[in-house]
Amino acid sequence: MGKRMQTIHNTEIKGSSAPISSWALPTLTFLFFIWGFITCLNDILIPHLKAVFDLTYTQAMLIQFCFFSAYFVVSLPAGALINKLGYQKGIVIGLAIAGFGTLNFIPAASFHSYAWFLAALFVLASGITILQVAANPYVTVLGNPKTASSRLTMTQAFNSLGTTVAPMIGAALILSQLDSTEGADAVQLPYLVLTIALFAVAFIFSRLNLPVVENTTAAEKISIKALLPYNHLWLGALGIFMYVGAEVAIGSVMVNFIALPEITGLPIAEAAHYVTWYWFGAMIGRFAGAVLMQRINPGLLLTIHAVAAILLLVLVITGQGQLALFALLLVGVANSIMFPTIFSLALHGLGKYTSQGAGLLCLAIVGGALVPVAQGMLADSFGLALSFILPVFCYFYICYFGLRSRKVTS
Repeated sequence: MGKRMQTIHNTEIKGSSAPISSWALPTLTFLFFIWGFITCLNDILIPHLKAVFDLTYTQAMLIQFCFFSAYFVVSLPAGALINKLGYQKGIVIGLAIAGFGTLNFIPAASFHSYAWFLAALFVLASGITILQVAANPYVTVLGNPKTASSRLTMTQAFNSLGTTVAPMIGAALILSQLDSTEGADAVQLPYLVLTIALFAVAFIFSRLNLPVVENTTAAEKISIKALLPYNHLWLGALGIFMYVGAEVAIGSVMVNFIALPEITGLPIAEAAHYVTWYWFGAMIGRFAGAVLMQRINPGLLLTIHAVAAILLLVLVITGQGQLALFALLLVGVANSIMFPTIFSLALHGLGKYTSQGAGLLCLAIVGGALVPVAQGMLADSFGLALSFILPVFCYFYICYFGLRSRKVTS
């Protein structure tokens, strides 16, 4: 794997004399910020649209179902698109499609149509999926393969910066209008700004002179069958399913949980500000994790974080008031290194199949569509607190994957 990845790293940069690390990583890191911001806004949309359309928790979770089901539908075609056009063009296309999705929030609000919102979310997520398929493996090959986990964790930290900022802005521009006559129209301004930003960034990326990394699979048609021998990839795909499912499910009900009388009793708009601290913990954890993984085995560190998440959620389920509140917020720190670590461990040793492997892992992000709906059903039937038992089971699997992966990079 080391020799193979080093060959990719030393590929000639076409059209630029700048070193790979000086051009590519900063621009890619900015993309991680953008899609973190957009994805986290769903946590604000859920309580807002739940109130506006008078939805049950299960119905409200259709927001996440439509958003993350796009990963299942689009991931493999996105991998083929990246193989054909390259990473940079794939990024531009992804940004443009995401911009079209956010643009559709404006008519969805005007016509007060929940179905239109769901369709717009699917289109938006389709663009984000293409960005994920392009950017995540691009980061892993732009540098020393031994530090791939650390490098991807660092870029994911800026993804967390986006998720940290989004709740504050969303609470101010969207949830603050919950009791006003604006209703669904409150989303129009923020998503119009996002539309302009996405198209602007797409134009900028189309003009950048980023390094070209040779993709040896560009002329080949690689089927899922070719990936069957890589057991750690399939186990990692299930790990991505479990992790994203747990993370999205927790974030989706967080605002409503914090607003419960037995937790804080705050209005929804004020409770949403606590989500910022949840993602701030994830951001700090990722910066720290990028350093720790230089010294600690990534699989072992993943296991430690999963155990911490389980213990914290037990406190959320059994506790009340400040104890349950702070335990829930600290889950963000426990989550911090999970996605990039699982992703890079699963891709280890794939060589020319790296792009297809990344497509499979992004396919597994469909966990973010299915697990939240299941938790919504539990919340409707047994209450919000007990519904957190589902993410607990997800983290148990991540513990297993972490323990099994300790020797992958040794």
